[in-house]
Amino acid sequence: MAAADGLRHQFMKTAMSAPFLEREEEHKLAQRWKNERDEAALHRLAAAHMRLVISIAARFRHYGLPMADLIQEGHVGLLEAAARFDPEREVRFSTYATWWIRAAIQDHILRNWSIVRGGTSSTQKALFFSLRRLRWRLGQTNDTLTTAELYRQIGRAIGVSEADVALMDSRLSGPDLSLNAPLTENDGENAAQRVDFLIDGAPLPDEAVGDLIDEERRTMWLRKALGVLSERELKIIRARKLDDNAVTLEALGELLGISKERVRQIENRALEKLKRALEAEPAAAFA
Repeated sequence: MAAADGLRHQFMKTAMSAPFLEREEEHKLAQRWKNERDEAALHRLAAAHMRLVISIAARFRHYGLPMADLIQEGHVGLLEAAARFDPEREVRFSTYATWWIRAAIQDHILRNWSIVRGGTSSTQKALFFSLRRLRWRLGQTNDTLTTAELYRQIGRAIGVSEADVALMDSRLSGPDLSLNAPLTENDGENAAQRVDFLIDGAPLPDEAVGDLIDEERRTMWLRKALGVLSERELKIIRARKLDDNAVTLEALGELLGISKERVRQIENRALEKLKRALEAEPAAAFA
């Protein structure tokens, strides 16, 4: 660890002490790299701008990622800028490289800040990196803002909804939590874990499919058994047993023009016929 810190310190010292490039010298180095692929020119160009990488990386150190990683990603962005830079446009390399360095560091933060990927769109990315700054600025100008009004103003400034602001704020306010982490530390290995409370009570996929197949078979067997009933028996069984709203014996008797006792007798007889028809099927039909 001490050796790594020493190397990092030496690297920072070397980068910060690298001489600045005059505009003409920078232009020549960029031309040599673009036209001749002169790696020595690329090295000098990159070394002279490593202080820019370190400066930009330092602005993002509060996201909790190692400074060395941020500098490394910024260096990748610097090399990408060198590969794309056109020296004939009369723009200083540092101006052009700043965007690439910052973009590389921000992309690294979005990929590694949380195990849940966020900032997949340009507006979400802007929200991720601007939320804290805008919240602080609005709080300085008006400390009476409610949370809802704060979210509304931030969303309006960035071009996102209040729900997006609230979701990002909740993500930034707390770290990732492992589902296997114990809820308490007192029970040792027997401590309950968060994942224990996320059990889905719904049937497993194979159980759900099995239940569906069984239900289809039962429906088929019942439909076949109903074929042994007469038209009046079938009407009574449907009205009394199969419809969602069962009809009373008295109401059904009035509809058929018979007494409710007669309806009861026909119903009992029909149920017996159904029972015999179903029992005539293989035993597996009712498993």
